[in-house]
Amino acid sequence: MPTSPTLDDLRRYAVARTLFTPTTLLTAIRRLGFVQADPIRAPARAQDLTLRHRVKGYRAGDLERRYSRLPIEEDFLVNYGFLPREHLSLMHPRVSSRPWDASTRRKAADVLAFVQERGAVHPREVDQAFAHGRVTNYWGGTSNASTHLLDGMHYRGMLRIHRRERGTRIYALAEHAEADASEQAQMERAAALIDLVVRKYAPLPAASLTYLVRLLDYGAPHLAEQTRLALKLAKEQLASCTVEGTTWYWPTDENPRSRRHVPDDRVRLLAPFDPVVWDRRRFELLWGWVYKFEAYTPAPKRQYGYYALPLLWHDRVMGWANVTLRGEALQPVFGYAAGRSPKGAAFRNALDDELNRFSDFLMGRYAITG
Repeated sequence: MPTSPTLDDLRRYAVARTLFTPTTLLTAIRRLGFVQADPIRAPARAQDLTLRHRVKGYRAGDLERRYSRLPIEEDFLVNYGFLPREHLSLMHPRVSSRPWDASTRRKAADVLAFVQERGAVHPREVDQAFAHGRVTNYWGGTSNASTHLLDGMHYRGMLRIHRRERGTRIYALAEHAEADASEQAQMERAAALIDLVVRKYAPLPAASLTYLVRLLDYGAPHLAEQTRLALKLAKEQLASCTVEGTTWYWPTDENPRSRRHVPDDRVRLLAPFDPVVWDRRRFELLWGWVYKFEAYTPAPKRQYGYYALPLLWHDRVMGWANVTLRGEALQPVFGYAAGRSPKGAAFRNALDDELNRFSDFLMGRYAITG
């Protein structure tokens, strides 16, 4: 009978399976299945920080520059990000859990005709043409009503992101094939979505798997019932083990105990949403300390910093770094879970190499200080 994986096996597996040999941008996105996006640039956006470890020669902004030439889309899954175009059929046509009133539907129809006539539009053009005014946003403030409507139309699959101009979304008409509405087809799509997130974030503690399936309500709210049923089947079919009272799940065609899962000697500064560290529950189980994303935490209450990048060496996330730019100097400030950095030249040299790679990633324009 095969030996059950240990926590050390799961840790190595969690790191090695997603930090594959750097490849092309499209291949990396397809292997990941989904790349979470975040607008904060400190000093680069999360999607760029994630892709730089997995795309050969990647530079900050490459995804935005090449987006319109690749079969990928900005869309919604468990959160907002980039995914291969072939995955859209699993979620579209998307039926929002928040129906529009008649007035909003009329406004959307008018904007849709406007976009169809223009081909691709900037939100400013829509605002100038329709003067929708302001609306109360999620945080209780106000935002541009035209931008809010365009976001809703994008979410409902009426529009797609054609490209970006200086970070602003440029919208175009979206086309989605009519979905098979049979119960079997819906169950198949739900199962495929669960497979997608499992392959993205495995190995997963049982509670994290359940949480991810609930988050699928964001990308596929109309399949909520089917994803709950598919989760029960997935737990029966996925490979699993129980370690120290926690049940873990991973794809059946992968082996956490494989000798291929050997950590390399690199130090890596990871995005806060990198699949290695995204699951905070798993993070604490594998590395024994709590990491928090504190960009939206008041400064006096921060423990790690505004945009702390988890620091990985071998198969251990041992600390974090806040990286800022002062003029043309890259200035990292480090913190360590153990209170101090590892001793010896091996770590120091590996860290210097990572900072040099980080500098090259930021277009090679910045010198490293500190």
